[in-house]
Amino acid sequence: MEMSHQGGAEAESLLRPDQRSGVVMPQGNRTGKWESAESEKLPFLRNEPVRLTPAWEGSNLPNDTLNLKGIAMDLAPPKDKWYLIYLTLMLHGLGTLTAWNMFITARDYFVVYKLANAEFLAKRFLPYVGWACQIPNLLFSWFNVFVQIKGNLTTRIVWSLIMEVMVFVVTVILAMVDSSEWPVVFFWITLCSAFILNAFNAVFQNSVYGLAARLPPQYTGAVVLGSNICGTLVTLLNWLSDSIASSHRTSAIYYFITGMFVLLICFDTYFALPLNRFYRYHETLQERTMRVNPALAATNQPRPAKQRPPYGLVFKQAWVQLYNIFIIFFVTLAVFPEVLASVQPITPGFLGKNFTKITCYLTFNLTAMIGNITASFWQFPNQRWLALFTTLRAVLIPLLLLCNYIPTERTMPVLVQYDALYWLLAVILGWSSGHGSSLGMMYVSGTVAPEHASTAGMIGGAMLVTGIVAGITFSSVCRDIVSLEFWKTL
Repeated sequence: MEMSHQGGAEAESLLRPDQRSGVVMPQGNRTGKWESAESEKLPFLRNEPVRLTPAWEGSNLPNDTLNLKGIAMDLAPPKDKWYLIYLTLMLHGLGTLTAWNMFITARDYFVVYKLANAEFLAKRFLPYVGWACQIPNLLFSWFNVFVQIKGNLTTRIVWSLIMEVMVFVVTVILAMVDSSEWPVVFFWITLCSAFILNAFNAVFQNSVYGLAARLPPQYTGAVVLGSNICGTLVTLLNWLSDSIASSHRTSAIYYFITGMFVLLICFDTYFALPLNRFYRYHETLQERTMRVNPALAATNQPRPAKQRPPYGLVFKQAWVQLYNIFIIFFVTLAVFPEVLASVQPITPGFLGKNFTKITCYLTFNLTAMIGNITASFWQFPNQRWLALFTTLRAVLIPLLLLCNYIPTERTMPVLVQYDALYWLLAVILGWSSGHGSSLGMMYVSGTVAPEHASTAGMIGGAMLVTGIVAGITFSSVCRDIVSLEFWKTL
Protein backbone atom coordinates (compact mmCIF):
# COMPACT_ATOMS: atom_id res chain seq x y z
CA MET A 1 0.00 0.00 0.00
CA GLU A 2 2.82 2.34 0.82
CA MET A 3 4.52 1.69 -2.53
CA SER A 4 1.22 2.24 -4.35
CA HIS A 5 0.68 5.53 -2.54
CA GLN A 6 4.21 6.63 -3.43
CA GLY A 7 3.68 5.75 -7.13
CA GLY A 8 0.42 7.70 -7.20
CA ALA A 9 2.09 10.74 -5.68
CA GLU A 10 4.84 10.58 -8.31
CA ALA A 11 2.21 10.31 -11.07
CA GLU A 12 0.37 13.38 -9.85
CA SER A 13 3.64 15.27 -9.58
CA LEU A 14 4.76 14.29 -13.10
CA LEU A 15 1.45 15.13 -14.71
CA ARG A 16 0.93 18.43 -12.90
CA PRO A 17 0.78 21.16 -15.61
CA ASP A 18 2.71 23.85 -13.77
CA GLN A 19 6.05 22.09 -13.73
CA ARG A 20 9.04 22.87 -15.91
CA SER A 21 11.30 20.63 -17.88
CA GLY A 22 14.87 20.66 -19.08
CA VAL A 23 17.25 18.60 -21.16
CA VAL A 24 20.07 16.50 -19.78
CA MET A 25 23.32 18.37 -20.51
CA PRO A 26 26.70 16.68 -20.98
CA GLN A 27 28.09 15.76 -17.59
CA GLY A 28 31.64 15.53 -16.46
CA ASN A 29 33.18 12.66 -14.49
CA ARG A 30 33.32 12.45 -10.74
CA THR A 31 36.59 14.33 -10.62
CA GLY A 32 35.20 17.32 -12.53
CA LYS A 33 37.27 16.63 -15.69
CA TRP A 34 35.78 15.92 -19.09
CA GLU A 35 36.27 12.40 -20.44
CA SER A 36 37.48 13.85 -23.75
CA ALA A 37 39.08 10.68 -25.11
CA GLU A 38 35.90 8.64 -24.73
CA SER A 39 33.41 11.36 -25.65
CA GLU A 40 35.20 12.20 -28.91
CA LYS A 41 34.60 8.63 -30.11
CA LEU A 42 30.84 8.82 -29.61
CA PRO A 43 28.68 9.40 -32.72
CA PHE A 44 27.09 12.81 -33.22
CA LEU A 45 23.56 11.39 -33.53
CA ARG A 46 22.76 8.29 -31.49
CA ASN A 47 19.82 6.02 -32.21
CA GLU A 48 18.30 6.46 -28.80
CA PRO A 49 15.45 8.60 -27.48
CA VAL A 50 16.04 12.03 -25.98
CA ARG A 51 16.45 11.65 -22.20
CA LEU A 52 14.73 14.29 -20.17
CA THR A 53 15.52 15.42 -16.65
CA PRO A 54 12.82 17.78 -15.39
CA ALA A 55 14.50 20.69 -13.65
CA TRP A 56 11.78 20.75 -11.02
CA GLU A 57 12.79 17.29 -9.73
CA GLY A 58 14.98 18.01 -6.77
CA SER A 59 15.23 14.39 -5.65
CA ASN A 60 17.09 11.74 -7.61
CA LEU A 61 14.18 9.88 -9.14
CA PRO A 62 14.94 6.88 -11.37
CA ASN A 63 15.19 7.43 -15.12
CA ASP A 64 12.13 5.24 -15.68
CA THR A 65 10.10 7.61 -13.54
CA LEU A 66 11.44 10.67 -15.35
CA ASN A 67 10.35 9.15 -18.68
CA LEU A 68 6.83 8.48 -17.34
CA LYS A 69 7.40 4.71 -17.03
CA GLY A 70 5.46 3.02 -14.31
CA ILE A 71 3.08 5.97 -14.09
CA ALA A 72 -0.67 5.52 -14.30
CA MET A 73 -1.62 6.76 -17.75
CA ASP A 74 -5.32 6.70 -17.01
CA LEU A 75 -5.05 10.06 -15.28
CA ALA A 76 -6.29 13.12 -17.15
CA PRO A 77 -3.74 13.74 -19.95
CA PRO A 78 -1.90 17.06 -20.05
CA LYS A 79 -3.32 19.75 -22.32
CA ASP A 80 -1.56 21.30 -25.28
CA LYS A 81 -0.97 24.60 -23.51
CA TRP A 82 -1.21 27.59 -25.86
CA TYR A 83 -1.53 25.03 -28.71
CA LEU A 84 2.25 24.89 -28.93
CA ILE A 85 2.40 21.36 -30.36
CA TYR A 86 -0.42 22.08 -32.83
CA LEU A 87 1.37 25.20 -34.08
CA THR A 88 4.69 23.34 -34.24
CA LEU A 89 3.24 20.60 -36.43
CA MET A 90 1.52 23.21 -38.59
CA LEU A 91 4.94 24.83 -39.05
CA HIS A 92 6.41 21.47 -40.04
CA GLY A 93 3.57 21.00 -42.53
CA LEU A 94 4.49 24.36 -44.00
CA GLY A 95 8.11 23.21 -44.17
CA THR A 96 7.21 20.08 -46.16
CA LEU A 97 6.07 22.15 -49.19
CA THR A 98 8.42 25.12 -48.82
CA ALA A 99 10.96 23.80 -51.33
CA TRP A 100 8.40 23.05 -54.06
CA ASN A 101 6.51 26.32 -53.70
CA MET A 102 9.64 28.47 -53.55
CA PHE A 103 11.04 27.12 -56.80
CA ILE A 104 7.84 27.42 -58.86
CA THR A 105 6.85 30.82 -57.41
CA ALA A 106 10.25 32.36 -58.23
CA ARG A 107 9.52 31.99 -61.95
CA ASP A 108 10.45 35.56 -62.89
CA TYR A 109 13.82 35.28 -61.15
CA PHE A 110 14.73 32.16 -63.10
CA VAL A 111 13.05 32.89 -66.45
CA VAL A 112 13.43 36.68 -66.82
CA TYR A 113 16.73 37.18 -64.98
CA LYS A 114 18.92 34.09 -64.78
CA LEU A 115 17.92 32.39 -68.05
CA ALA A 116 17.52 35.54 -70.15
CA ASN A 117 20.35 34.34 -72.45
CA ALA A 118 18.89 30.83 -72.87
CA GLU A 119 15.41 31.39 -74.28
CA PHE A 120 14.62 27.72 -74.98
CA LEU A 121 15.44 26.70 -71.41
CA ALA A 122 13.50 29.65 -70.04
CA LYS A 123 10.36 28.58 -71.91
CA ARG A 124 10.59 25.04 -70.52
CA PHE A 125 11.76 25.96 -67.04
CA LEU A 126 8.54 25.28 -65.08
CA PRO A 127 7.92 21.76 -66.48
CA TYR A 128 11.57 20.82 -65.99
CA VAL A 129 11.75 22.10 -62.42
CA GLY A 130 8.39 20.41 -61.76
CA TRP A 131 9.81 17.06 -62.81
CA ALA A 132 12.95 17.61 -60.75
CA CYS A 133 10.86 18.41 -57.68
CA GLN A 134 8.20 15.72 -57.99
CA ILE A 135 9.95 12.65 -59.45
CA PRO A 136 11.81 11.98 -56.15
CA ASN A 137 8.46 12.29 -54.37
CA LEU A 138 6.85 9.90 -56.88
CA LEU A 139 9.53 7.22 -56.44
CA PHE A 140 9.53 7.53 -52.66
CA SER A 141 5.72 7.43 -52.39
CA TRP A 142 5.29 4.21 -54.41
CA PHE A 143 8.31 2.59 -52.76
CA ASN A 144 6.82 3.34 -49.35
CA VAL A 145 3.51 1.70 -50.36
CA PHE A 146 5.14 -1.70 -50.89
CA VAL A 147 8.15 -1.41 -48.56
CA GLN A 148 7.53 0.02 -45.11
CA ILE A 149 10.47 2.31 -44.41
CA LYS A 150 11.63 2.09 -40.84
CA GLY A 151 14.28 3.92 -38.89
CA ASN A 152 14.79 6.43 -36.16
CA LEU A 153 12.62 9.51 -36.75
CA THR A 154 15.19 11.83 -35.23
CA THR A 155 17.91 10.71 -37.64
CA ARG A 156 15.62 10.97 -40.65
CA ILE A 157 14.21 14.40 -39.79
CA VAL A 158 17.51 15.95 -38.69
CA TRP A 159 19.59 14.85 -41.66
CA SER A 160 16.83 15.64 -44.14
CA LEU A 161 16.56 19.20 -42.82
CA ILE A 162 20.33 19.63 -42.75
CA MET A 163 20.63 18.58 -46.40
CA GLU A 164 17.72 20.81 -47.43
CA VAL A 165 19.33 23.81 -45.73
CA MET A 166 22.65 23.08 -47.47
CA VAL A 167 20.91 23.01 -50.87
CA PHE A 168 19.26 26.35 -50.06
CA VAL A 169 22.72 27.73 -49.24
CA VAL A 170 23.89 26.66 -52.70
CA THR A 171 20.80 28.31 -54.22
CA VAL A 172 21.56 31.59 -52.41
CA ILE A 173 25.18 31.47 -53.62
CA LEU A 174 23.97 30.95 -57.19
CA ALA A 175 21.75 34.01 -56.79
CA MET A 176 24.76 36.07 -55.71
CA VAL A 177 27.06 35.18 -58.61
CA ASP A 178 26.75 36.40 -62.20
CA SER A 179 25.75 33.39 -64.30
CA SER A 180 24.88 35.29 -67.50
CA GLU A 181 27.83 33.70 -69.33
CA TRP A 182 26.90 30.14 -68.39
CA PRO A 183 23.06 29.95 -68.25
CA VAL A 184 22.96 26.30 -69.36
CA VAL A 185 25.27 25.27 -66.51
CA PHE A 186 23.17 27.33 -64.09
CA PHE A 187 20.02 25.65 -65.40
CA TRP A 188 21.30 22.11 -64.78
CA ILE A 189 22.78 22.99 -61.39
CA THR A 190 19.37 24.39 -60.43
CA LEU A 191 17.59 21.22 -61.59
CA CYS A 192 20.04 19.01 -59.68
CA SER A 193 19.55 21.19 -56.59
CA ALA A 194 15.76 20.88 -56.90
CA PHE A 195 16.04 17.10 -57.30
CA ILE A 196 18.29 16.64 -54.25
CA LEU A 197 16.25 19.11 -52.20
CA ASN A 198 12.97 17.33 -52.85
CA ALA A 199 14.45 13.85 -52.44
CA PHE A 200 15.35 14.72 -48.85
CA ASN A 201 12.07 16.60 -48.48
CA ALA A 202 10.18 13.39 -49.34
CA VAL A 203 11.88 11.68 -46.37
CA PHE A 204 11.14 14.70 -44.17
CA GLN A 205 7.47 14.80 -45.18
CA ASN A 206 6.95 11.09 -44.53
CA SER A 207 8.67 11.40 -41.15
CA VAL A 208 6.57 14.42 -40.11
CA TYR A 209 3.36 12.49 -40.75
CA GLY A 210 4.79 9.60 -38.76
CA LEU A 211 5.53 12.04 -35.95
CA ALA A 212 1.99 13.44 -36.05
CA ALA A 213 0.55 9.90 -35.94
CA ARG A 214 1.72 9.62 -32.33
CA LEU A 215 -0.74 12.35 -31.35
CA PRO A 216 -4.55 12.71 -31.59
CA PRO A 217 -5.94 12.85 -35.18
CA GLN A 218 -6.33 16.63 -35.27
CA TYR A 219 -2.54 16.97 -35.14
CA THR A 220 -2.22 15.20 -38.48
CA GLY A 221 -4.74 17.80 -39.63
CA ALA A 222 -2.34 20.47 -38.38
CA VAL A 223 0.34 19.17 -40.76
CA VAL A 224 -2.16 19.19 -43.64
CA LEU A 225 -3.25 22.73 -42.75
CA GLY A 226 0.35 23.92 -42.70
CA SER A 227 0.98 22.45 -46.15
CA ASN A 228 -2.23 24.06 -47.44
CA ILE A 229 -1.25 27.57 -46.35
CA CYS A 230 2.35 27.19 -47.53
CA GLY A 231 1.64 28.28 -51.11
CA THR A 232 -0.16 31.44 -50.03
CA LEU A 233 2.59 32.43 -47.59
CA VAL A 234 5.36 31.75 -50.12
CA THR A 235 3.52 33.88 -52.71
CA LEU A 236 3.23 36.75 -50.24
CA LEU A 237 6.89 36.31 -49.33
CA ASN A 238 7.88 36.49 -53.00
CA TRP A 239 5.73 39.60 -53.42
CA LEU A 240 7.31 41.23 -50.36
CA SER A 241 10.87 40.44 -51.41
CA ASP A 242 10.21 41.92 -54.87
CA SER A 243 8.73 45.03 -53.26
CA ILE A 244 11.60 45.80 -50.91
CA ALA A 245 14.47 44.78 -53.20
CA SER A 246 15.88 46.88 -56.01
CA SER A 247 16.69 43.97 -58.35
CA HIS A 248 15.82 40.35 -59.12
CA ARG A 249 19.18 39.33 -57.65
CA THR A 250 18.64 41.00 -54.27
CA SER A 251 15.03 39.85 -54.14
CA ALA A 252 16.06 36.22 -54.74
CA ILE A 253 18.69 36.38 -52.00
CA TYR A 254 16.14 37.62 -49.44
CA TYR A 255 13.57 35.13 -50.71
CA PHE A 256 15.68 31.96 -50.50
CA ILE A 257 17.33 32.96 -47.22
CA THR A 258 13.85 33.26 -45.70
CA GLY A 259 13.01 29.77 -46.93
CA MET A 260 16.21 28.49 -45.36
CA PHE A 261 15.23 30.05 -42.02
CA VAL A 262 11.83 28.32 -42.16
CA LEU A 263 13.63 24.97 -42.36
CA LEU A 264 16.00 25.96 -39.55
CA ILE A 265 13.00 26.81 -37.35
CA CYS A 266 11.55 23.37 -38.15
CA PHE A 267 14.91 21.88 -37.11
CA ASP A 268 14.94 23.80 -33.83
CA THR A 269 11.31 23.17 -32.90
CA TYR A 270 11.67 19.42 -33.48
CA PHE A 271 14.15 19.19 -30.61
CA ALA A 272 11.80 21.23 -28.43
CA LEU A 273 8.98 18.68 -28.78
CA PRO A 274 10.24 16.26 -26.07
CA LEU A 275 10.33 19.16 -23.59
CA ASN A 276 6.55 19.48 -23.82
CA ARG A 277 4.49 17.44 -21.36
CA PHE A 278 1.60 16.92 -23.81
CA TYR A 279 3.89 15.49 -26.51
CA ARG A 280 5.84 13.37 -24.03
CA TYR A 281 2.61 11.91 -22.60
CA HIS A 282 1.29 10.76 -25.99
CA GLU A 283 4.69 9.50 -27.12
CA THR A 284 4.91 7.34 -23.98
CA LEU A 285 1.32 6.20 -24.47
CA GLN A 286 2.11 5.04 -27.99
CA GLU A 287 5.26 3.24 -26.86
CA ARG A 288 3.21 1.30 -24.34
CA THR A 289 0.63 0.42 -26.95
CA MET A 290 3.31 -0.85 -29.35
CA ARG A 291 5.18 -2.78 -26.69
CA VAL A 292 5.24 -6.58 -27.00
CA ASN A 293 2.73 -8.40 -24.78
CA PRO A 294 4.74 -9.60 -21.74
CA ALA A 295 2.61 -12.73 -21.43
CA LEU A 296 3.41 -13.69 -25.03
CA ALA A 297 7.11 -13.06 -24.52
CA ALA A 298 7.18 -15.12 -21.33
CA THR A 299 5.89 -18.22 -23.11
CA ASN A 300 8.61 -17.88 -25.79
CA GLN A 301 5.94 -18.05 -28.46
CA PRO A 302 6.86 -16.48 -31.80
CA ARG A 303 5.22 -13.21 -32.73
CA PRO A 304 2.46 -13.56 -35.26
CA ALA A 305 3.76 -12.88 -38.76
CA LYS A 306 2.66 -9.60 -40.26
CA GLN A 307 0.49 -10.31 -43.26
CA ARG A 308 1.14 -8.60 -46.55
CA PRO A 309 -1.65 -6.12 -47.39
CA PRO A 310 -3.97 -7.35 -50.19
CA TYR A 311 -2.99 -4.66 -52.69
CA GLY A 312 -5.16 -6.12 -55.45
CA LEU A 313 -8.26 -6.07 -53.27
CA VAL A 314 -7.55 -2.52 -52.11
CA PHE A 315 -7.22 -1.31 -55.71
CA LYS A 316 -10.42 -3.13 -56.69
CA GLN A 317 -12.45 -1.58 -53.87
CA ALA A 318 -10.92 1.93 -53.93
CA TRP A 319 -10.22 2.46 -57.63
CA VAL A 320 -12.93 5.10 -58.09
CA GLN A 321 -11.53 7.29 -55.33
CA LEU A 322 -7.98 6.63 -56.51
CA TYR A 323 -9.07 7.83 -59.96
CA ASN A 324 -10.58 10.94 -58.36
CA ILE A 325 -7.32 11.76 -56.60
CA PHE A 326 -5.29 11.21 -59.76
CA ILE A 327 -7.50 13.25 -62.11
CA ILE A 328 -7.83 16.14 -59.64
CA PHE A 329 -4.07 16.67 -59.56
CA PHE A 330 -3.58 15.87 -63.25
CA VAL A 331 -5.97 18.64 -64.31
CA THR A 332 -4.52 21.08 -61.76
CA LEU A 333 -0.87 20.59 -62.68
CA ALA A 334 -1.66 20.52 -66.40
CA VAL A 335 -2.36 24.26 -66.23
CA PHE A 336 -0.84 25.45 -62.96
CA PRO A 337 1.64 27.05 -62.88
CA GLU A 338 2.78 26.64 -66.52
CA VAL A 339 -0.30 28.03 -68.31
CA LEU A 340 -1.58 30.48 -65.69
CA ALA A 341 1.87 32.01 -65.20
CA SER A 342 2.12 32.78 -68.94
CA VAL A 343 -1.33 34.31 -69.45
CA GLN A 344 -1.15 38.03 -70.26
CA PRO A 345 -3.94 40.57 -69.61
CA ILE A 346 -6.27 41.49 -72.47
CA THR A 347 -6.75 45.00 -71.04
CA PRO A 348 -3.35 46.76 -70.79
CA GLY A 349 -2.47 47.61 -67.21
CA PHE A 350 -5.06 45.28 -65.64
CA LEU A 351 -3.73 44.69 -62.07
CA GLY A 352 -0.47 46.34 -63.15
CA LYS A 353 2.83 44.48 -62.95
CA ASN A 354 1.35 42.11 -60.35
CA PHE A 355 -1.09 40.51 -62.80
CA THR A 356 0.63 37.10 -62.75
CA LYS A 357 1.33 37.10 -59.00
CA ILE A 358 -2.32 37.86 -58.23
CA THR A 359 -4.24 35.87 -60.85
CA CYS A 360 -1.92 32.85 -60.84
CA TYR A 361 -0.01 32.19 -57.63
CA LEU A 362 -1.99 34.10 -55.01
CA THR A 363 -5.42 33.21 -56.45
CA PHE A 364 -4.69 29.52 -56.83
CA ASN A 365 -3.02 29.02 -53.45
CA LEU A 366 -5.59 31.04 -51.54
CA THR A 367 -8.64 29.41 -53.17
CA ALA A 368 -7.12 25.92 -52.86
CA MET A 369 -6.67 26.55 -49.14
CA ILE A 370 -10.32 27.68 -48.90
CA GLY A 371 -11.31 24.51 -50.78
CA ASN A 372 -9.49 22.37 -48.23
CA ILE A 373 -11.44 24.12 -45.47
CA THR A 374 -14.87 23.82 -47.16
CA ALA A 375 -14.36 20.09 -47.65
CA SER A 376 -14.01 19.61 -43.91
CA PHE A 377 -17.59 20.72 -43.19
CA TRP A 378 -19.34 20.26 -46.57
CA GLN A 379 -18.82 16.75 -47.95
CA PHE A 380 -20.39 17.41 -51.35
CA PRO A 381 -20.37 15.62 -53.73
CA ASN A 382 -20.63 12.33 -51.86
CA GLN A 383 -18.55 9.24 -52.67
CA ARG A 384 -20.90 8.18 -55.46
CA TRP A 385 -20.88 11.48 -57.39
CA LEU A 386 -17.38 12.78 -56.73
CA ALA A 387 -16.11 11.13 -59.94
CA LEU A 388 -18.50 13.31 -61.97
CA PHE A 389 -17.18 16.44 -60.22
CA THR A 390 -13.52 15.53 -60.79
CA THR A 391 -14.04 14.50 -64.42
CA LEU A 392 -15.95 17.67 -65.33
CA ARG A 393 -12.95 19.71 -64.11
CA ALA A 394 -11.08 18.52 -67.22
CA VAL A 395 -12.97 21.16 -69.23
CA LEU A 396 -10.83 23.76 -67.44
CA ILE A 397 -7.79 22.72 -69.51
CA PRO A 398 -9.15 23.81 -72.94
CA LEU A 399 -10.89 26.82 -71.41
CA LEU A 400 -7.65 28.14 -69.92
CA LEU A 401 -5.75 27.41 -73.14
CA LEU A 402 -8.31 29.64 -74.90
CA CYS A 403 -7.26 32.53 -72.65
CA ASN A 404 -4.47 34.96 -73.60
CA TYR A 405 -1.75 32.36 -73.00
CA ILE A 406 1.65 33.17 -74.65
CA PRO A 407 0.04 35.71 -77.04
CA THR A 408 3.28 36.32 -79.00
CA GLU A 409 3.72 32.64 -79.90
CA ARG A 410 0.23 31.14 -80.16
CA THR A 411 -1.66 30.48 -83.36
CA MET A 412 -4.81 29.27 -81.60
CA PRO A 413 -7.42 32.05 -81.42
CA VAL A 414 -8.02 33.70 -78.04
CA LEU A 415 -11.72 33.21 -77.27
CA VAL A 416 -11.72 34.29 -73.60
CA GLN A 417 -11.60 38.03 -74.18
CA TYR A 418 -12.27 39.25 -70.63
CA ASP A 419 -9.63 39.33 -67.89
CA ALA A 420 -12.30 38.98 -65.21
CA LEU A 421 -13.58 35.78 -66.85
CA TYR A 422 -10.06 34.33 -66.95
CA TRP A 423 -9.63 35.25 -63.28
CA LEU A 424 -12.92 33.50 -62.47
CA LEU A 425 -11.65 30.33 -64.19
CA ALA A 426 -8.49 30.54 -62.06
CA VAL A 427 -10.63 30.81 -58.92
CA ILE A 428 -12.70 27.77 -59.94
CA LEU A 429 -9.52 25.82 -60.68
CA GLY A 430 -8.02 26.56 -57.26
CA TRP A 431 -11.14 26.00 -55.16
CA SER A 432 -12.16 22.79 -56.93
CA SER A 433 -8.61 21.48 -56.59
CA GLY A 434 -8.53 21.99 -52.82
CA HIS A 435 -12.11 20.83 -52.24
CA GLY A 436 -12.00 17.80 -54.53
CA SER A 437 -8.57 16.56 -53.42
CA SER A 438 -9.55 16.75 -49.76
CA LEU A 439 -12.78 14.81 -50.40
CA GLY A 440 -10.91 12.17 -52.41
CA MET A 441 -8.36 11.64 -49.64
CA MET A 442 -11.15 11.54 -47.04
CA TYR A 443 -13.23 9.00 -48.99
CA VAL A 444 -10.48 6.61 -50.10
CA SER A 445 -9.92 5.03 -46.68
CA GLY A 446 -13.65 4.43 -46.20
CA THR A 447 -13.95 2.28 -49.32
CA VAL A 448 -12.03 -0.64 -47.79
CA ALA A 449 -12.13 -2.63 -44.58
CA PRO A 450 -10.78 -0.77 -41.52
CA GLU A 451 -7.68 -2.95 -41.33
CA HIS A 452 -6.76 -1.90 -44.90
CA ALA A 453 -7.53 1.81 -44.47
CA SER A 454 -3.87 2.71 -43.90
CA THR A 455 -2.80 0.92 -47.10
CA ALA A 456 -5.57 2.65 -49.08
CA GLY A 457 -4.44 6.02 -47.69
CA MET A 458 -0.82 5.38 -48.69
CA ILE A 459 -1.86 4.33 -52.21
CA GLY A 460 -4.03 7.45 -52.38
CA GLY A 461 -0.98 9.56 -51.51
CA ALA A 462 1.03 7.82 -54.22
CA MET A 463 -1.75 8.41 -56.77
CA LEU A 464 -1.73 12.07 -55.76
CA VAL A 465 1.94 12.42 -56.68
CA THR A 466 1.39 10.36 -59.83
CA GLY A 467 -1.30 12.82 -60.89
CA ILE A 468 1.07 15.72 -60.23
CA VAL A 469 3.84 14.24 -62.40
CA ALA A 470 1.38 13.33 -65.19
CA GLY A 471 -0.06 16.86 -65.10
CA ILE A 472 3.39 18.45 -65.25
CA THR A 473 4.21 16.22 -68.24
CA PHE A 474 1.06 17.36 -70.05
CA SER A 475 1.82 21.01 -69.25
CA SER A 476 5.10 20.70 -71.15
CA VAL A 477 3.17 20.30 -74.43
CA CYS A 478 0.59 23.06 -73.84
CA ARG A 479 2.87 25.58 -75.51
CA ASP A 480 3.10 23.33 -78.56
CA ILE A 481 -0.67 22.72 -78.67
CA VAL A 482 -1.57 26.42 -78.93
CA SER A 483 1.21 27.02 -81.48
CA LEU A 484 0.24 24.36 -84.03
CA GLU A 485 0.09 25.37 -87.70
CA PHE A 486 -3.31 23.71 -87.80
CA TRP A 487 -4.94 26.69 -86.09
CA LYS A 488 -3.93 28.98 -88.96
CA THR A 489 -6.10 27.00 -91.35
CA LEU A 490 -9.29 27.62 -89.37
